[in-house]
Amino acid sequence: MRSNRVKQGVTRAPHRSLLRALGLTDWEMKRPFVGLVNSYNELVPGHMHLDKVAKAVRAGIESSGGTPLEFPVIGICDGLAMNHRGMHYSLPSRELIADSIESMAEAHALDGLAMVTNCDKIVPGMLMAAARLDIPCLLVSGGPMMAGTFQGKAVDLNTVFEAVGASKVGALTEEEIRDLEENACPGCGSCAGMFTANSMNCLTEALGMALPGNGTVPAISSARLRLAKDTGVAIMNLIHKSIRPRQIITEQSIRNALAVDMALGGSSNTVLHLTAIAFEAGPGLDLKTVDETSARTPQQVKLSPAGPHHLEDLYAAGGVTAVMKDLARAGLLDTQALTAWGTPLAQVLEDWPDARDRNIIRPTSDPYSSTGGLAVVWGSLAPQGAVVKQGAVDPSMLRHEGPARVFSSEEEATHAILGGHIRPGDVIVIRYEGPKGGPGMREMLTPTSSLAGMKMDSKVALVTDGRFSGATRGASIGHVSPEAMEGGPIAAVREGDIIHIDIPGRRLDLQVDHEELARRLKEWERPEPKIASGYLLRYSRMVTSAAQGARLEARWEMDGR
Repeated sequence: MRSNRVKQGVTRAPHRSLLRALGLTDWEMKRPFVGLVNSYNELVPGHMHLDKVAKAVRAGIESSGGTPLEFPVIGICDGLAMNHRGMHYSLPSRELIADSIESMAEAHALDGLAMVTNCDKIVPGMLMAAARLDIPCLLVSGGPMMAGTFQGKAVDLNTVFEAVGASKVGALTEEEIRDLEENACPGCGSCAGMFTANSMNCLTEALGMALPGNGTVPAISSARLRLAKDTGVAIMNLIHKSIRPRQIITEQSIRNALAVDMALGGSSNTVLHLTAIAFEAGPGLDLKTVDETSARTPQQVKLSPAGPHHLEDLYAAGGVTAVMKDLARAGLLDTQALTAWGTPLAQVLEDWPDARDRNIIRPTSDPYSSTGGLAVVWGSLAPQGAVVKQGAVDPSMLRHEGPARVFSSEEEATHAILGGHIRPGDVIVIRYEGPKGGPGMREMLTPTSSLAGMKMDSKVALVTDGRFSGATRGASIGHVSPEAMEGGPIAAVREGDIIHIDIPGRRLDLQVDHEELARRLKEWERPEPKIASGYLLRYSRMVTSAAQGARLEARWEMDGR
């Protein structure tokens, strides 16, 4: 056991003295030490109940002969951080989470980790740490929030964001918005649609790093606590069998997760996260592989924001494993990949029932779309690629050409949208919001949801080197690489330039002569950073492009940056 480094031999008497100060007995010290990583806090609705989930995981670990040792990790609520300075810190927090878990596990020689998580950057940060450490690890989420009800319809947080735009065109009164905000988020859990948190919790199942049900069992259900107990048992099983994350997170399981992502119509942020996780695990992942997977994988599920259903509906229909069973039958999954129980996926799928509701999980023979929910586009505006959630784009906007309306920040664009200065046909360009330029690659939910609320999402496109919330719908193309701060072509776009979008053809082009574009870029001057101190300054100097997962460089090069 790794933990013998701190508890065996005469030289470790001081260490054992400290362990006894924790209240540990001799028999507890003989057991494997399992870090119980808990992202519980009182700021994030998705995490407010994780103390109870962690308690259940603890019971499972103890029942199977382990000694759980709990420690915390930070978690940011993207909803609360949206559309102000706070969002600069959201994606960068992923790296802090991975680094802090690595530090705790290595400093205390832990034998394994059970990670209790839920929301956007915490899930991938934990998975990155698991792959980096390569000691037995499993995740369990707190589960999705139930949908709310407003005027007889199911609603969620995105409905409230869209209500801001609706109020600007007189579609909702202040009293109606108050009623909506009181009912849209009825309790604990990750926000109810197929947004980033729920996308990642579902993909963690597909990766084999969480038990079936991790992404869909409702937060308020007692089944969530039973799942947490089973996770405690399962991590001990992996420790006893010495099964490590890099045996689970392989090229095969990453491709499986991508296929599930496409079938579910997950958040575009999953591309950033899977790329970063794949880098830590070793196989790597590029945008070409992402798009190849999309081309051959049908979209079977459409949850909010792409459709009217929510995670509770997917759970009732059979969950992620039912989707995987369909994909496996169609030859779209590698069923020899290991699962969280340490057994091949084929064994799990054999015992899992078929989908119970084909209105929620369509068969692969009759999908919503023959291609996946995400697409990667390339072209003169995005030589290294850009990502769009094509499953949530109005069909009329899959191909579009229009004049650029250029803004150098999310705030500028939001002011123009809410001020009525955007016309049908426009292509809004928001630049200097990339990993370096943001810094931190902010989500653009406020402008996209405002457009949707104003019924403009089927008339206006939005292109950015930043990123979008999983709640975004419409012709919203993000992750444009290279970003403006690195002198990418998006830095040279001028007001009125024509931008051509062809999502089925995988193209994003600036209709400007090659020589003229080259001249503009030669004359371009890098602007001063928006935030030039603290963690974000260090982050901006070390972060890679969105095409590489917006992860930090593997080593610090003294190159004067």
